[in-house]
Amino acid sequence: MWKIVVGFALFAALALYILSKGGDIDLSGEKHGETAPPAAEAPAPQASAAK
Repeated sequence: MWKIVVGFALFAALALYILSKGGDIDLSGEKHGETAPPAAEAPAPQASAAK
């Protein structure tokens, strides 16, 4: 049983180390109410008058 606990602790420590070296990783969860940068909106398609 103690081997499982030690193995889990080592695996978790290794995973956190790898994630911390991975760059810009946000582990704080979902963000509610924050504005995202505006996406470039595509122009609305023009309806053809001639059919």
